[in-house]
Amino acid sequence: MEREVRVRFAPSPTGPLHIGGVRTALYNYLLARKLGGKMLLRIEDTDQNRFVPGAEQYIMDALRWCGIEIDEGIEQGGPHAPYRQSERKPMYRQYAQQLIDSGHAYYAFDTPEELDVMRARLTAAKVPNPQYNSITRAQMRNSLTLPEDEVKQLLDGGSQYVIRLKVPRKEEIRFNDLIRGWVVVHSSAVDDKVLMKSDGMPTYHLANIVDDHLMEITHVIRGEEWLPSAPLHVLLYRFLGWEDTMPQFAHLPLLLKPDGTGKLSKRDGDKLGFPVFPLEWHGTDAEGQPTVSSGYRESGYLPEAFINFLAFLGWNPGTQQELFTMQELIDTFTIERVSKSPARFDQNKVRWYNEQYLRAKPDAELAQYLLADLQAQGLDVTAAKAEQIATLVKERATFPADLAKEAQLFFQRPTAYDEQIISKKWNAAVAEALAAFAQALTTAPDTTPDGIKALLTQVVEGQGLKLGQVLQALRVAVTGAGAGPDLMHIMSILGTQETSARILAAVAALAA
Repeated sequence: MEREVRVRFAPSPTGPLHIGGVRTALYNYLLARKLGGKMLLRIEDTDQNRFVPGAEQYIMDALRWCGIEIDEGIEQGGPHAPYRQSERKPMYRQYAQQLIDSGHAYYAFDTPEELDVMRARLTAAKVPNPQYNSITRAQMRNSLTLPEDEVKQLLDGGSQYVIRLKVPRKEEIRFNDLIRGWVVVHSSAVDDKVLMKSDGMPTYHLANIVDDHLMEITHVIRGEEWLPSAPLHVLLYRFLGWEDTMPQFAHLPLLLKPDGTGKLSKRDGDKLGFPVFPLEWHGTDAEGQPTVSSGYRESGYLPEAFINFLAFLGWNPGTQQELFTMQELIDTFTIERVSKSPARFDQNKVRWYNEQYLRAKPDAELAQYLLADLQAQGLDVTAAKAEQIATLVKERATFPADLAKEAQLFFQRPTAYDEQIISKKWNAAVAEALAAFAQALTTAPDTTPDGIKALLTQVVEGQGLKLGQVLQALRVAVTGAGAGPDLMHIMSILGTQETSARILAAVAALAA
């Protein structure tokens, strides 16, 4: 019987969740839902020195905003609780001991000073990558080099130690990555990583493997930065006797800066003016001073646009379709269509996605955004009028807040007029025709856009002019600007009395 697909997103609570982490969570979620499996959230907080208060809640809030649903985790619970590694501490020791007993791990008693001396010696010998490995361990203080009775004495005496993996000296370690194909690494390139620290806490490597096994994880989808650790993890699965149920690995491509020159960082976002976190983050700098990092949510991005954009950073559906709902992403997603090449971040593209999703929303929903912003400005407007305005200005909006900015022309009479249009299009004959139109508006029987246009045509032609001769001048008189949404709709929403007053004010101001 095939195993149920089970994936996990396992971030460390060391700060806000980078969008690269969100993409990792998204791909895990899409695969789990596509294959009818489960999505787990596990908090990997074994490194207590790097723990940041608030980061854990931030991670959960960010995933929730993105629409990534968790089946098992620290909020939801589940059959493999607890889902916070610091609360699982007692269970790791037995597996470290199992590795020692089977000869696949050992105690290392080296002091920090002794480790520094070792690295200095290797550096002086021009060793390109000084490390504690199958060769250097023979010159160090560990249970492989010390007499058995001395090891026992050190352990019984409470001497500090770590537990290291005993990596074979001459062996090829291979595994099949779902994105990259077969990966082969010689064991000489793998160092004897610490599995259990001197404080009794497991390192990421041991805790990660133990938890993935106990939680029955079938697929490990993670960032490319973990690829060098994968051979070590393969060895751990083998040495612990779990090779037959080892999950399938998939290492995602890097997210690059917009210019493609390196990995996308918070500094790049600050420098170029875009967020790299899903939600705003309130933290502190090195001096302990409060800092605020922008988030996509607070910057006006819709979660569905953000997720659609992220999905395409490293994956494509093999078709021309670009806009996907979450369900469509689930239905279409396959790990085989994830690229091994790095994906370049494009801020213009995520803005484009936001425009598409915003403009596709029902006008009544857009009106709610607009109403909230207008009311915050102290402007009183009906829901019906807000919907009319939203319908008219939405094609000029990228973010919900843009609706209120574009709507200002309905609440503020012009105080200045586009000089370029006035110099080219305004003259005495046009002013006379507009004044006649303003007078006719006060008794207009039809105030729909079509009715206003018919009246305008009738008045202008009665003045011996053509419609094209007055349209731009009329727009400037009503709005102050030379371009904008459909003018007939603007005048219909403003109402005939307000429109008439604005035209007459412009005629008077421009005649002075």
